[in-house]
Amino acid sequence: MSVPTAWLVTGAHGQLGRELTALLAGRPDDALTALGRDRLDLTDEAGVRRVVRDWLGGARAAGRRAVLVNAAAYTAVDAAETDEDTATVVNGHAPGWLAQELAGAGRLVHVSTDYVFDGSATEPYPVDAPLAPRSAYGRSKAAGERAVAAAGGEATVVRTAWVYGRHGANFVRTMAGRAAAGAPVSVVDDQVGSPTWAAGLAAGLVAVGERDEPAPAVLHRTDAGAVSWFGLACAVYEELGADPALVSPTTTEHFPRPAPRPAYSVLDGGAWLAAGLPAPRPWRAALSLAVPGLG
Repeated sequence: MSVPTAWLVTGAHGQLGRELTALLAGRPDDALTALGRDRLDLTDEAGVRRVVRDWLGGARAAGRRAVLVNAAAYTAVDAAETDEDTATVVNGHAPGWLAQELAGAGRLVHVSTDYVFDGSATEPYPVDAPLAPRSAYGRSKAAGERAVAAAGGEATVVRTAWVYGRHGANFVRTMAGRAAAGAPVSVVDDQVGSPTWAAGLAAGLVAVGERDEPAPAVLHRTDAGAVSWFGLACAVYEELGADPALVSPTTTEHFPRPAPRPAYSVLDGGAWLAAGLPAPRPWRAALSLAVPGLG
């Protein structure tokens, strides 16, 4: 963008939010407001609207363009099965409140998920594939996408999948711990997706936010390529010099969870590239860069 930007990052204490904050904090001409759950309760509509209005007022007063990156979410996929009302407020209603406040006043970049699809595909999901979530979490995120679209304004939904990073609890960090201990592990081999490094995803979201022209309404951004959870675990062990033979394959049937997991989570990133946004790294190359910082 040609003018200085005021950035608001929600979910600032999460694994993606922390990467966004680190990336944006060093920009001398821009202003960053990073809000975690302690300062922005997404179940409080009046509070959410007040915070956004105050931030927008400050951005206008300073002559800055306003971009909000919504990295906040109810991400406890299994817990959502018995707490769908809360998940729907945080993931479904709150994005709509943000979009409504920003309409005509700023840009929204909203993070969504592969869980809005049913996982039965055999080819990567395009951005216009029908939404068919099978879990409470997926339904709540689909509701958020619809709320953002209904609000109008300059907003882009960015779906991603299988995100991992150096902060918080995630699959790759868990596997890295098991690998460092030389411990055996059994991992499902019948769920396929695209592992996505949070640092690379953060850079992509910032690229959407700082474009001179609006981005398309819906985009997909994961790292390139696809692998099963079993294959990803083997790769983590290899990166850390552990024996990948310690990783054994299993099936979803033998590892039941309260919420159904998509069997196929690969997202088609063609629209992302067509928009001129930075091409994602192959997932294996990103993993090699990420693993040294996961301890």
